[in-house]
Amino acid sequence: MEGQTSCLILALLCFLHLTSSSIETSSVAEENPAKEMIRVGLVFSMSSSMGKVVENCISMAHSDFYGAHPNYRTQLSLLIRDPKDDAVDAASAVVDLMENDQVHAILGPERSSQAKFVIDLGAKARVPIISFSATSPSLSPMRSHYFVRTAYDDSSQVGALAAVVQAYGWREITLVYEDTDYGNGLVPYLVDAFQEVDAQISYRSVIPPSAKDVDIQKELNKLLTMQTRVFLVHMTAVIGSRFFVLASNAGVMSEEFAWIVTDGLSSSLDPVSSNVMNSMRGVLGVRPHLPPSESRRDFKERWTKLRAEINSHNENADLSLFGLWAYDTVTALALAGERAWDPALSRYLKPNTSRNNLNFSSMGISEMGPKLLDNILSINFQGLSGEFNLRDGELHPTAFEIFNVVGQTEKIIGYWTSAQGLSPELNSSTKVDYTASAINLKAPIWPGHTRKPPKGWVMPILGKKLKIGVPKKDGFSEFFKIEWDPHTGVPCYSGFVQDMFLAVLQALPFAVPYRYVPFVNESRQSAGTYDDMLYKIKLQEFEAVVGDTTIVADRSTYVDFTLPYSESGVAMVVAIKDDERRNIGVAARTSYE
Repeated sequence: MEGQTSCLILALLCFLHLTSSSIETSSVAEENPAKEMIRVGLVFSMSSSMGKVVENCISMAHSDFYGAHPNYRTQLSLLIRDPKDDAVDAASAVVDLMENDQVHAILGPERSSQAKFVIDLGAKARVPIISFSATSPSLSPMRSHYFVRTAYDDSSQVGALAAVVQAYGWREITLVYEDTDYGNGLVPYLVDAFQEVDAQISYRSVIPPSAKDVDIQKELNKLLTMQTRVFLVHMTAVIGSRFFVLASNAGVMSEEFAWIVTDGLSSSLDPVSSNVMNSMRGVLGVRPHLPPSESRRDFKERWTKLRAEINSHNENADLSLFGLWAYDTVTALALAGERAWDPALSRYLKPNTSRNNLNFSSMGISEMGPKLLDNILSINFQGLSGEFNLRDGELHPTAFEIFNVVGQTEKIIGYWTSAQGLSPELNSSTKVDYTASAINLKAPIWPGHTRKPPKGWVMPILGKKLKIGVPKKDGFSEFFKIEWDPHTGVPCYSGFVQDMFLAVLQALPFAVPYRYVPFVNESRQSAGTYDDMLYKIKLQEFEAVVGDTTIVADRSTYVDFTLPYSESGVAMVVAIKDDERRNIGVAARTSYE
């Protein structure tokens, strides 16, 4: 309670400051004097690229709705406030709209941290706070009656994320997230979801919003020293865009790494650029699946025509899921306003007490707000983003897409639903048991442009590859053989020991990066005896040696051997006579150097 009181006091103080200066006010649509106006506030950062997208989507929704319903008595009057990113500014804008404009609903604010700050104000004035972008599960319409989320709760995707981890058999994950309400809110849900599939978060990399490139680079260098090679990134594109560019430059987007992103980077408030897409090649991600609809296709065609005008101001103003949610929210609110309209409920009830600068007990109460809230919660229609049904006060997804970043595009490799798990195609009519296997996904392209799934775990060798010494000799090439390509000079390795070594690596539950180092001189002949080659392990010039090396006592004083993979000994091959009908050969394996 003390924290809430402090928030309210800060909001009021900021409000007092703002009322002494100019507050930007605008409307996204022209008012019709023949209509009954329902005043609604829009609190959103219009200076961002996504702000322009949201403003245009809302304007189009307003125009489309009243163009399709010319006989409606009411019309939404949208009043815009463009606060800064901090929560106090957003709260001040909300108080101003309630005090001076007596709005009956608030659209916004943009971020979860801002929404958390103003929800209590909405409950105080009985004004619904309707957000299509505050997705943190730390905000709950079930706990705050006047908070309505016309978007998906971030926690709805954790089942899909856990299924991807389970499908590839990864047991440890490094979680990388931004230090905001949006980033922190999902962590407890991810921990629980991974525990259910026998996986765990081995390390949490927390990136502050104010982090500079050098700070992010230091954190990436720390990740390189760790064993885990599976990274789950939960960020908005503001921070995530910088992070992936720096990650690519740091060398952590190679073939031994696996990267997964939440829908924050695919349905983001600030779309990523082509440069960032190049840095994210091979990344897997999840995002809500939107069923195809003719209305959305028509809307996208109209949006394409408007895009040139929007891009004259900001080249990254691409349509996103948040724009579709904004459109559907205005449509739903316009419907609710028509149903809730009552001339007797168009005012704010003002208490008889005088205004106290440090107390909100004298704050006015909207007469229409409660009825407007009840109506919007009961509305159900097919919107641009799919079914609009605010069950439990928020939207609920039906399925998620699993996508793979390939170049400048995102390829869908499968789908996830809570009933069926992972599947290559979405077919709700087929009843199957829940599955979470990689065979139910199309083969993705992984970082390093490989189709081989990363093991997800490596030896902690500070990002270096193990140097494996290998012998060069003329005889017994069946054990190990080195041949150099006459054109490229690249060595090629073969033989029983080579096959055995690769089989052992494949069986390990983690990846071991390595490179062969032939034990040869400038003439590509053996640089010494087997004793000389093994002694380089003691000198730390090799980490290991692979070859047909005999285990003898004096060598064991400075190296360790694996178990023998063939019998040792000397045998004679002789012919024996068995009833003069056949000869039988008897032999034993012998190891040679």
